[in-house]
Order: sequence, then C-alpha cells, then structure tokens
Amino acid sequence: MTEERKQIEWQPFLAEFLGTGLLMLLGLSLVIVMFGQDAPGAALIPNYKVRQAITGFLFGCVGCGITLSPIGRVSGAHINPAVTLGFRLMGKMDVKTTLGYILAQLIGAEAGCFRLLLWGAMGKSIQYGGTIPPSHLSTLSVLTGEIIVTFVLIVMLCFFIAWRKIRAYTPFMIPFLYAIMVPLEADISGTSTNPARSFGPALVSGDWHGWWIYWVGPLAGMLIAIIICSFFAKQIEVARLYHFESDNRRFFSNKSDKK
Repeated sequence: MTEERKQIEWQPFLAEFLGTGLLMLLGLSLVIVMFGQDAPGAALIPNYKVRQAITGFLFGCVGCGITLSPIGRVSGAHINPAVTLGFRLMGKMDVKTTLGYILAQLIGAEAGCFRLLLWGAMGKSIQYGGTIPPSHLSTLSVLTGEIIVTFVLIVMLCFFIAWRKIRAYTPFMIPFLYAIMVPLEADISGTSTNPARSFGPALVSGDWHGWWIYWVGPLAGMLIAIIICSFFAKQIEVARLYHFESDNRRFFSNKSDKK
C-alpha cells in the first residue's frame, strides 16, 4: 500500500473528527456566552433577536473557517451527518466512506462538547447549548421546524456547489444563512440542522428530551431537499463544501459504486 493510499484511508476521517469537534467547542461556546445564565452576551446585546442573529452568523463563521482550513481541504468539511448522507444519496460517496464520516462526526461532537464542561454553571444553565424542544410547542411543530431549516440548508448547499461560477462562495453563504434562520426558527426547535450538533450536548448534559427529533427532522429535511435538487447532482463533482485546486477526486468520487 502506497503512502498516498494510506493518507486516503484515514486522514479524511480524522479531519471530520477534528472539524466536528471544533464546531461543537467553538460554536456552542458562542451560544453559551450569548445565552447562558449571567452570560456577558446578554449585557452587551440586550435585544434577544439581534443576539440570535449575531450568534447564528458567528456560528456559521466557525463552520466557514473549518471549511476553508486544512481540515476542509482533507475531508471536505461535512461536519454534519445530514450533509454526508446527502452526498451519499447523490452518488458522490461510497457506503464505507459515508459510515466512517458519520462515526467520526459523532465521536468528534462528543469530544468537543466534553470541553464545554469548563463553562461550569453558565454552560449547564442551557444544557451546554443543547437543542431541547420547548414544552409549549407540539412535537409536530418542533419536528417541522427542523425539517424546514435543514431543507433550506441542503438546498442552498446544492445550489452553490452545483454551479461553478458561485461554488467558491459556498462557505461564505453559511454565516448569512444561519443569521437569518436562527432568529426566525431557533425558538421552535433550536435550529440544529445537524444530528451531531444535537448529539454532543445531549450526551454531556444528560438531557435527551426529544433527542429523536434532531435525527428524524434533519434527515427528513435532507431527503426532501435531495429529491427536489436531484437535477443538480450531475453538476456536483465531488463531496465537499469547498473545491480546492488540489481536490483528491480519487477519494471523493464514488468510482467503486460505478463499476
């Protein structure tokens, strides 16, 4: 086995582990600073909706930074099981790689969220940034909220990645998208759009209330988006959110399934 082949075998999975861990640690730390008990964000930005928009934008900036970093160069920076499964349904990844990515993302989310314990009472007051269904809303309302926001995310990713002229702007779209979606939808479901993002805080806080919604909702939203955007699939070249000149197309193209 050549050195290149060894790199292909394990480095993308490690990158997904690290990328998801960083998203949890940095992104959810922002949530804690903005909305935790006695958090400084509330004093700095008293308007609740403005604070939500800024938090969504900054959370998206973390994801954007990971995508443009060496981590994104290696793995494509999915950092979300719904995104990975979307690429699989479009035929851009094989089954082994898909399962490896999802496992790496879940383990990475766990590792990143355990560091959130350092926030102490401030983090604990909001389940370390966890997504919990509000008690005053029906399960159907919360589930529908997750389906809608994940649908929008996947449609926007498909649209940007499919068209060569705007493909390079894909990571920069994400902060603005979350800056819009979070203040509009966060009070319904928490705007997770990512099963790993909800899994990590639930594991750390021990609060699994409504946990299945944050699997079923994002996956259902992704599935609907992929069906509707199926005509984009032929224009999506590789399973990544940003296309570097040195893309490893041998790894990301699903050649094994085409034989």
